[in-house]
Amino acid sequence: MPLRVSGFFIFEGGRRELGDQDLRPRRGFNEPPRRPEPQARVNDQIRVPRVRLIDENAGQLGIKTTDEAREYAYSRNLDLVEVAAQADPPVAKVMDYGKYRYEQEQKAKLARKHQTQIHVKEIKLRPKIGIHDYETKKGHVERFLNQRAKVKVTIMFRGREREHPERGRDLLMRLHEDVKEIGQIETPPLLEGRNMTMVLGPTKNAGAKRDDAETEDTLRSEEEVQGDGDGQAAPPQRDAEPQPRAQVAEAEAGVQ
Repeated sequence: MPLRVSGFFIFEGGRRELGDQDLRPRRGFNEPPRRPEPQARVNDQIRVPRVRLIDENAGQLGIKTTDEAREYAYSRNLDLVEVAAQADPPVAKVMDYGKYRYEQEQKAKLARKHQTQIHVKEIKLRPKIGIHDYETKKGHVERFLNQRAKVKVTIMFRGREREHPERGRDLLMRLHEDVKEIGQIETPPLLEGRNMTMVLGPTKNAGAKRDDAETEDTLRSEEEVQGDGDGQAAPPQRDAEPQPRAQVAEAEAGVQ
């Protein structure tokens, strides 16, 4: 057992000052590190003695030693990239590795851009919901469907309400009947414990009215701009300028 003497701990191997011991790691430090994405071996990273060489024009050059293949790539101011490490011998290609990586990143970015993300919203109801609350919930469901999102509708049962699951099923079917123009059933009502769920998905008509309204507003604004000619509103006509007092007096004298 170590002895404490004036701020020091005395161990068998010598004395250590307080604070020399490793601190307790913070939360999250013990998480396993993320596995890095595998990358192809390039130039000096290729350790195999021989490779099957492919030139920059996809031409087969046969089996070469790694040093010969590397010198061939360097002579063309390009890189030697191992593209098939599992082959026997591995396949290496001559290319501009920086340009190749950039093209691959752009392709991955474009693929992520064109991916359709499906959002699932959830609405919870009670079997004995009131009329006004039902209309409010139905409005939320219509808004979500018009946003091209799926809606998970959940009926929550409490106490003796579990003895009448048909009431929840009737409520779900009523909701589907009210929004059938923009929503369709993807998962029918299913009772799971105290809850009954149903999933609605948007139809082809979902969001069509909003798109039509935006198109109509755009056309209306374009017509207004075309009506003005150069796109600028005509200046308002000024009222008749007041005449000087002398001219007014002469006109009154002529009348007399």
